[in-house]
Amino acid sequence: MRVTVNGQPHETAAATLAELLSELNYDGAVVATALNGEFAPKGKRLELAVSENDQIEVIAPMKGG
Repeated sequence: MRVTVNGQPHETAAATLAELLSELNYDGAVVATALNGEFAPKGKRLELAVSENDQIEVIAPMKGG
């Protein structure tokens, strides 16, 4: 299925947000996520289903000031 990750089209077979993050090599990374404009807490990623045309944002914290 086709989803959009950080504004870029992406083909995936992932069923959940957690699976998609693993596919994108974010395993173990500290990131914030949003699914279709709604904050997706880390504890819910295994439950959140990914569907065709979903919009996913993955944001890593930045160091510095």
